[in-house]
Amino acid sequence: MSKKKILLIEPDNIIGGVVSSGLRESGYIITHCRTAQSAINAADKENYDLVICELLLVSHSGIEFLYEFRSYKDWQDVPVMIYSSVPASEFGSKSKGLTSELSIGAYLYKPNTSLEQLIKNVDSLLAVPKHENS
Repeated sequence: MSKKKILLIEPDNIIGGVVSSGLRESGYIITHCRTAQSAINAADKENYDLVICELLLVSHSGIEFLYEFRSYKDWQDVPVMIYSSVPASEFGSKSKGLTSELSIGAYLYKPNTSLEQLIKNVDSLLAVPKHENS
C-alpha cells in the first residue's frame, strides 16, 4: 500500500515541525506549508489524501483558504481536518454549518489535543488501521 500524503497548513514552525515529525514517524508523507498561498501552490502540484489546516493563517483565514480549496473540482473530495488554536465554540451556531459546507472530517482544538490523538484522527479519516506500540 502506498503512503498517504498529507498537506499540513500551519504557520508556526515549531508546531508544524512537531506535527510533521509525528505523522512521518506514523508512515505519512507530509508537506508543511506556512501560508494559504503556499498550500494552494502545493495542492496545484501534488494530490493529497488529507489536508490539516490551522484557521489562524497569515494573509488569509483558514476558512477563506478552505472555501478556495473546495472551489477546485479536483479538491472537493479531499478530507479536511481543522487543527486549530481557535475553539469550535468561537463559531457558535455557525460551526456545524461550516463543518458541513466545507466537508470538515474533524475539528481538533490544539490545547486539548495530544499528538497521539491527532494521529488517531488522521488514521480514522484515512481509514488506516490503528498504530500499535509494539
